[in-house]
Amino acid sequence: MNLPLSDALKKHSRQTHDNVDTLVLSMEPFASIENYSKFLQAQNAFHEVLKPIYENTSLNLRIKGLNSLSRLEQVAMDMQDLKIQSMLVDETIPSPNEFESIGWLYCSEGSNLGAAILYKEAQKIEFTSTHGAKHLSAHKDGRMVHWRQFKAKLDSLELTLEQRQQALKGADDAFSFFKRVIQQVTYTEKP
Repeated sequence: MNLPLSDALKKHSRQTHDNVDTLVLSMEPFASIENYSKFLQAQNAFHEVLKPIYENTSLNLRIKGLNSLSRLEQVAMDMQDLKIQSMLVDETIPSPNEFESIGWLYCSEGSNLGAAILYKEAQKIEFTSTHGAKHLSAHKDGRMVHWRQFKAKLDSLELTLEQRQQALKGADDAFSFFKRVIQQVTYTEKP
């Protein structure tokens, strides 16, 4: 029997997800405002790729309320609070197809759970849901409730085996892209 899609995505991407978590922690995003600024730049680059996915007409027909979930605007407001600019990504910006996009959405919406810990850390350097850490704030329904609802929407999608494989590839691609962006922003010196 096939695993529900959300469970298949979790199982498939567990190691990559853990590697990304380790990389993010290694950059010590809350050790200083400079480090947090770099983290925000990486978040911005990631959410710029996600914006057209959240706005995709076909996906919005399949996943109710999808177009209201993008956090790019909140990331942009956080960057404005800190007066930092977007980074230039040193690679081709991904353009996932519809089914790969499902894997990207899984990564993005799942990151809201981990954001609970990040939000607490951001508060230690005086960033909150009203200044500097808007994009880390909980969904209005609560993090866990929202995540369960989103997973149920993913699990209700009727996908062929090939489309499920594309969703798994999309999750790989999303984690890999975020990892590369974190590496770029962490190891690139300012001119």
